[in-house]
Amino acid sequence: VQLQASGGGLVQAGGSLRLSCVASGSIVSIKAMGWYRQAPERQRELVATVTNEGSTNYADSVRGRFTISRDNAKNTVFLQMNSLKSEDTAIYYCNAERRWGMSQMWGQGTQVTVSS
Repeated sequence: VQLQASGGGLVQAGGSLRLSCVASGSIVSIKAMGWYRQAPERQRELVATVTNEGSTNYADSVRGRFTISRDNAKNTVFLQMNSLKSEDTAIYYCNAERRWGMSQMWGQGTQVTVSS
């Protein structure tokens, strides 16, 4: 599985961005996709995930502001980020959780910078 993320950028506080991640390769092995982020000098943390069945999970810090969705026909997961705050500044990584004991996969990361 290969993951290609896009959509990061610079935005003012209160603004919005939409991230996209396209999966290719052994798509059938994916059971969930999601987004994680890592700010400077901090550990990578979960932002949001969505299963193949559409069940979603959000970090408390983004619930109500971010929305994760997926287009299964296009093997793409989206992260709509609204009401962005400076503390949302981080590199955002797309993630694919896989079946059958296979290791999870990561995209290359996309920078999101929110200016206050």
